[in-house]
Amino acid sequence: MQQPPLETVLVSIRGKVQGVGYRHATVRRAHMLGVTGWVQNLEDGTVEALVQGSPDQVDHMLEWLRRGPPAAVVTDLQTQRDFSEKRYGRFEQL
Repeated sequence: MQQPPLETVLVSIRGKVQGVGYRHATVRRAHMLGVTGWVQNLEDGTVEALVQGSPDQVDHMLEWLRRGPPAAVVTDLQTQRDFSEKRYGRFEQL
C-alpha cells in the first residue's frame, strides 16, 4: 500500500508571537491535527515552524497559525515548500 502524499512547509510568523504562549499552543494544535515537525522562537522576534502532514492537515495547521492563540497578534505569515525527504515522527518545540 502506498503512503499518502506528505507536504512539508516552512513557516515564518511575524507579529506579537513571542511571550504569548504561541509555541506551546502550536504544539497542542499540531498534536490535535496529527501533523509533525517543530516550532521555535527566533532572535528577531519571529516564530518559525516546520509543518509536515497530508495537504489537508497542513492547510488546517496554516489556517490556525495565521491566528495563533488568543493573546497573539499575527501580522505576517510566509510559507515556503520544503522538498527534503526527511520525515518527522512528532511535533515538538525546539
